[in-house]
Amino acid sequence: MKTHSFHIPVLGIGYSIDTPLKVAKYGMDSVISLVDDVLLEKIRKMYCNKYELPYNEISERISDFRAKRITSYLNLINKLTEKKFDEFKNVTLEKAAEIKQYFNMLPESSAIKHEFERLTSKFFKLEEIKSWVNDNLSIGSIDVNIMTKIDKDNYEKGNKLPVEFNDAHAALRGYANSNLKSSIILSAGMNPRLYGYFEQFDDFFPNKNGEIKKKIILKVSDYRSALIQGRFLAKKGLWISEYRIESGLNCGGHAFATDGYLLGTILAEFKDNREELRKSVFEILKKSLADKNRIVPENDLSLKVTAQGGVGTSEEHDFLIEHYKIDSVGWGSPFLLVPEATSIDEPTINALIDAKEDDLLSNISPLGVPFNSLKGNTKDIEKISLIDKGNPGSICPKNYLAFNNEFTSKTICTASRQYQRKKIKELDQLDLSKDEYNQKHNEIVDKSCLCVGLGTSALLANNIDTKKEGPGVSVCPGPNMAYFSKKMTLKEITDHIYGRKNVIDRADRPNMLIKELWIYIDYLKNKIDEAKATMTVKQEKHFLTFTKNLKEGVAYYQSMFSGLKDSFSEKKSNILSDLEKSKDILNKLYSEIQKQTNILF
Repeated sequence: MKTHSFHIPVLGIGYSIDTPLKVAKYGMDSVISLVDDVLLEKIRKMYCNKYELPYNEISERISDFRAKRITSYLNLINKLTEKKFDEFKNVTLEKAAEIKQYFNMLPESSAIKHEFERLTSKFFKLEEIKSWVNDNLSIGSIDVNIMTKIDKDNYEKGNKLPVEFNDAHAALRGYANSNLKSSIILSAGMNPRLYGYFEQFDDFFPNKNGEIKKKIILKVSDYRSALIQGRFLAKKGLWISEYRIESGLNCGGHAFATDGYLLGTILAEFKDNREELRKSVFEILKKSLADKNRIVPENDLSLKVTAQGGVGTSEEHDFLIEHYKIDSVGWGSPFLLVPEATSIDEPTINALIDAKEDDLLSNISPLGVPFNSLKGNTKDIEKISLIDKGNPGSICPKNYLAFNNEFTSKTICTASRQYQRKKIKELDQLDLSKDEYNQKHNEIVDKSCLCVGLGTSALLANNIDTKKEGPGVSVCPGPNMAYFSKKMTLKEITDHIYGRKNVIDRADRPNMLIKELWIYIDYLKNKIDEAKATMTVKQEKHFLTFTKNLKEGVAYYQSMFSGLKDSFSEKKSNILSDLEKSKDILNKLYSEIQKQTNILF
């Protein structure tokens, strides 16, 4: 039984690396990134030393070291988390305060909370409470995340290894071989070759009762993608237990913009078609399982829909659950200010506290995708120092984002020193004006070493040596970070989520759906400006479609917000006013695109 109505999504590479160990005993679900096996190995060593457990290093000289590191780390976190939970449930008078905190953090709607209050309001025996606690308390899930496209080839002694040793494949194998009973979240798009690899592991298939030891969660940005991928995996006998919908731009880390489809319209489509999605995909699944001579479950399989990206108030949290029938809401960026739940160093916390709206969206990702990252972080300062010295680029110690083969047969990273030197040399051969040259040069050197920077904070927070990585830290909150401006305890952020406390001091924070709309409009404006001088027919069609979709989203919001009786009553007039302004802006943009097209063609 799920205890909380929120989950903590993956936070960068290292920020939530040990979050389950800190919050799972309170029934909270959280997610570990499997990108960096080097980091996982270092944290495993630290925890083995801390808890006086034997540690046997898994070095790069060991066969299949990446998968084995991941398995060993997850098994350790699982073991320690279960031990903490068992100790927690062993009710004693000395632990009364900790047990009370567990129930105090639950939402007011929690049936188990009301039952506990009823039991403890009268005379009781400690052994009776201990028995009840053991029967009713549930531990949070230790989930993991794989970015499906982070699946580069690997080599041994110069020879390319088979595909199962690719980064994402090895990470999947590492999780599959662990003793966890949890979920794996697949993000960053479809990888058919990786999806096929799931079939090698029995834990991903249902038993006759419909139970699945290791569930698959798919992070999606629209209904069509969910349907396509759900059917694709069902044909392999694999069930998507949850579709996790994330705002395209109002989120932390990589921002994968939709074609102008807003979160509210996407959630509405899922709400209207959820049962049809479950039934149609389940029929494909049953046939596939039968064809493969695998167990066909006797019971229907459940399907959850969750959402995340930009939520910041209890009112928004409750609205997503009640209006769109969401099963859980993801709260990411605010937890970066909760050191009780995440691994984050003090200077980075202080920088996040001071973050403003304009400090976030950037083009620093080597993947070429817009990336929400705090500007002025120490990794950026390190990068700028190297640029000023005429030596741009990273030494690229980990190579997780090495996907470019523009100059080399073996892929390299666009943030690497090797790539940037070659690209600048190529740029020097072009006959460009000073302004054009500077613009192109800045685009090259702006790329940052994320696979190191996003993990360093976890090392610093745990006093682990960063000699190889360097001290530079990258941090990737969403735009919502600008409205949270103080360090919080786990109890304080939970109270905020459930409306028992307000930790936001600013009165100018826009509604999350309106904030996303403005971000999309700014994004569209920038893209149009970039293409003005050389706009093609293809770009013109894309911009018109993008604008049209945004206009339809605005019309949907105008109708929805106007019809709400209980939600957002204090801000409704401002919301409707903002929608009217956005409608005017989009109409003008639509006309400008058409006008620009007439001039060019």
